[in-house]
Amino acid sequence: MPIDLICLDADDTLWHNMRHFEEAEHLLLELLAPFAEAGIARSRLEEVETRNLHAYGYGAKSFTLSMIEAAIELAGDQLPIDAISRILQVGRALLAHPVELLPGIEETLDALVARGRLVLVTKGDLLHQEVKLAASGLGDRFAGIEIVSDKTRDTFDRVFARYGVAPNEAVMAGDSMRSDILPALDAGAHAAFVPQALAWSHERAEPPTLDARYRQLDSLAALPAWIDELNRAG
Repeated sequence: MPIDLICLDADDTLWHNMRHFEEAEHLLLELLAPFAEAGIARSRLEEVETRNLHAYGYGAKSFTLSMIEAAIELAGDQLPIDAISRILQVGRALLAHPVELLPGIEETLDALVARGRLVLVTKGDLLHQEVKLAASGLGDRFAGIEIVSDKTRDTFDRVFARYGVAPNEAVMAGDSMRSDILPALDAGAHAAFVPQALAWSHERAEPPTLDARYRQLDSLAALPAWIDELNRAG
């Protein structure tokens, strides 16, 4: 059956995101330099982030709270009184950075719209994701917007049911193996992995093997051609 529903991730699939988090992390490491070597501080931040996911979820606000917590754990009573204020400024900057589309995204979305219904499936803070989508100017191209707390097989089951498609009529594309690719495949859909260099360690996972429903692409611009290939074979 032909592909009808094309699900796309947002952050680092449509626009730049992780590089802003990298900049925020670098500022935190500078702040914590008197108390911990950079590698130790980075590892502690990752530990705190992972530990807090169940409580805070994903996004800039969660990251800001985890930066504060990691700073307190590493510096203790020696943490300067203005350090929390400085970390909050870094967090506010994360929420306020301009939305910068990845190269060729508008043309790619136009090509995809000609091949099926587009649905944005992204996780993170609801308000922040809505603000970024509005600032991107891409919203009118999507038939639906799904901002979720996490991406699991159940997430994709619900999305496919909501838009009335069988899993083999859907494709998911994104930069996270853990969140975009593996759960979509588990739900029975096709999945296109578009890796990016600054992937968060939490989002990495081993790719599937010998699965015709999976394809790694050099860029999202290659997705229309793969959908055409699937439709011809279908």
